[in-house]
Amino acid sequence: MTLRWRWCRFDELGVHELYDLLALRCRVFVLEQGPYLDPDGLDRQAWHLQGRDAEGRLQACLRAVEPGAKYTEPSIGRVVTAPEVRGTGLGRALMHEGLARCRAQWPGAPVRISAQARLRRFYESLGFVADGAEYLEDNIPHRQMVRRPG
Repeated sequence: MTLRWRWCRFDELGVHELYDLLALRCRVFVLEQGPYLDPDGLDRQAWHLQGRDAEGRLQACLRAVEPGAKYTEPSIGRVVTAPEVRGTGLGRALMHEGLARCRAQWPGAPVRISAQARLRRFYESLGFVADGAEYLEDNIPHRQMVRRPG
């Protein structure tokens, strides 16, 4: 499946785009993984990457938070693909696109993530390395990981 990518600031999101982003994140992060407050105040300080299919349906999205807002480095988070397209490689495509956008936005900067521990190997395959001990975030084991430029 080929996606059409859109990278924009929070204020550039239309109401329908914002609704689609929040609905997809809610399907996965709240309904599948357990209750937590998704709107955490960081969306306004982030770039948002959306991947839509040929029919315009949102299939994948992430956000890249400005350096200094969450971590010293820019960070990628809220990485999600629609449940019906899992296992198709769209998660990897989403991360490749997100990392490319981060390199263009913040040249030479490392990128930090708070990765679910079960996805550690996936993120390692993208060049991230664990940084620190495992911890609970929203009752799910996580570990910070960083990807250095180069």
